[in-house]
Amino acid sequence: METTDLLKKVRQIEIKTRGLSNNIFAGQYHSAFKGRGMAFSEVREYQYGDDIRDIDWNVTARFHRPYIKVFEEERELTVMLVVDVSGSLDFGTVKQMKKDMVTEIAATLAFSAIQNNDKIGVIFFSDRIEKFIPPKKGRKHILYIIRELLDFHPESRHTNIRIGLEYLTNVMKRRCTAFVLSDFMDAESFKNAITIANRKHDVVAIQVYDRRIEELPSVGLMKIKDAETGREQWIDTSSRAVRRAHHEWWEQRQAELNETFTKSNVDNISVRTDQDYVKALMSLFAKRN
Repeated sequence: METTDLLKKVRQIEIKTRGLSNNIFAGQYHSAFKGRGMAFSEVREYQYGDDIRDIDWNVTARFHRPYIKVFEEERELTVMLVVDVSGSLDFGTVKQMKKDMVTEIAATLAFSAIQNNDKIGVIFFSDRIEKFIPPKKGRKHILYIIRELLDFHPESRHTNIRIGLEYLTNVMKRRCTAFVLSDFMDAESFKNAITIANRKHDVVAIQVYDRRIEELPSVGLMKIKDAETGREQWIDTSSRAVRRAHHEWWEQRQAELNETFTKSNVDNISVRTDQDYVKALMSLFAKRN
């Protein structure tokens, strides 16, 4: 993409996604993704009604009067976007490509994060780690992230979600909230990797998919190409049996994916490229409150 086109696209995405995060997600994001817990703030004298479990026995012994520890919520988060940049994301038949929707969702989450004074970083993965952007704060950093999302060219077109999750587990030393954005089209299981990652971090899965992967249109002979392997084949979409078999395959895939998320205790949403991702994000935030 040429520099002027890229900057124009960055600006368009900034205007749209920052508006969404300001107007719609401000309160919901804050309450759905809380900080790491309670941080010690100060001690003060015990008052009637205070929880005796908060008594600081060392200070109490020193002053011969009961003192309690006062805590305040740690609001600041580190947010990681774990973004699939494999070949299968370069697909879309209705409004936009999967990659475009992933970019918009990632940008919306990024603006929501800096509104909350959180740091944000990115892991781009295919079947390898393509790029790691360490978490930082600020608008300049977010515009850099959006630019990378729009114009990133991976070395590989294949997918291995396990590798992206293992890297997240290893590279992030302190607990973070991690959004995994992918179509989750992966032949290899990532159940163990996502379970381990979610024990250390707060992992949220956002699946973006196209209508045509769910249901084939009846348009006669159609040549399909695997975006990751380049393999081509002809299928007869006018055959009801072919369309039914394809739909059953998709339903089974989704059932297996949902089982993986349920067993690993990972919150998740699925959003189609012709649907409104704002509604999907709102339902995710509501689920967590």
